Amino acid sequence: MFQNLTVFKTAHAMAVHAGQKQAVVAQNVANADTPGYIARDITSFAETYAPTSQGAFSQRATRLNHIHGSAVGDVRALVEEDKTFAAPDGNSVSIETEMLRATDAKRQHDRSLAIYKSTLTILRASLGRQ
Repeated sequence: MFQNLTVFKTAHAMAVHAGQKQAVVAQNVANADTPGYIARDITSFAETYAPTSQGAFSQRATRLNHIHGSAVGDVRALVEEDKTFAAPDGNSVSIETEMLRATDAKRQHDRSLAIYKSTLTILRASLGRQ
């Protein structure tokens, strides 16, 4: 009955997504002075795990060997170029924007942990354990 709780899987996926977002932000900050570097961003968690029109989640390929689905489980598939800011040398990294993205990633990670902890508390209470 309690082997496959979707809420735990979703909280885990949200934490993984936050980690991937933080990695992309760190790469952008590391290349803030690289001429011609184009900043990258990762799609939001809601867009990545949105249900399809049939009401179910679509198949996702996590490796190139998978036949069906899109490769959205791979970080490279989630990354998009962000050209909203451009310096004279062609670098599009804005430190202020990256600071906001890093804060967003931390909040998303904290939110996923809060969901996990509250769900665990509810599960323990339903079993009669505190």
